[in-house]
Amino acid sequence: MDFATLIGLVGAILLISSAIILGASPGMFINPPSLLIVIGGTLLVVLAKFSLAQFFDAFKVAARAFKFKLPETQASIEELVEIASIARKVGVLGIEGREVSSPFLSQGIQMLVDGQDGNTIKQLLNKERLMTLEHNRSGTKVFTAMADVAPAMGMIGTLIGLVQMLSNMEDPKSIGPAMAVALLTTLYGAMIATMIATPIADKLSLRMTEEARMQSLYIDALVAIQEGTNPRIIEQMLSSYLSPKERARNGDAETAGG
Repeated sequence: MDFATLIGLVGAILLISSAIILGASPGMFINPPSLLIVIGGTLLVVLAKFSLAQFFDAFKVAARAFKFKLPETQASIEELVEIASIARKVGVLGIEGREVSSPFLSQGIQMLVDGQDGNTIKQLLNKERLMTLEHNRSGTKVFTAMADVAPAMGMIGTLIGLVQMLSNMEDPKSIGPAMAVALLTTLYGAMIATMIATPIADKLSLRMTEEARMQSLYIDALVAIQEGTNPRIIEQMLSSYLSPKERARNGDAETAGG
């Protein structure tokens, strides 16, 4: 579970809800016509931008914003170095059936066992990586579109409310409900875009980048293993994927060990 996403979204909703409850009557912030315009309108307009499969698949992909865990980079490097050591000592058949931390890595190991050359492994896994990127990017685009459309639908609702209010100025009782629609649709649109759609789109984009980076690490390691590169050299090569802080920590650990 990604607690940053959960705490951020739930915390923002609770904060706004508390401000509403501590203020005037909370009931005045609930307006069915406004909700219909903003939520229904936003979903339908976004649906028009994508295919049915892309639209519904985006909500499945959205789960990655809340629950998605990649192996730690350092742990993955250690795992790959261990695999490289086994392959160098007893051959690639020695790593057949080995349990690993990633299905992508497992797929690459199977290619090694099957005797694929380095270029073939790199091409096939890069294609798989690009397909995963496209799948994740599609979900991100849907939520980005939702963040763009929701405020616009709120503005449309505001205009509808203003037209209703101005066309019934002779009836004072109608002014209040019309103004409620006018203002609340803008509020709903801003809340959906700012508190839900944009954070999810940004988190999915971050997930996409992290996963692509990890898959690149696996590809580099597998190609090096296929070429028979020394495990120590592989470890040094893969250390470029570590953050400066992690590299410094590893350097301190090696100094202490030496």
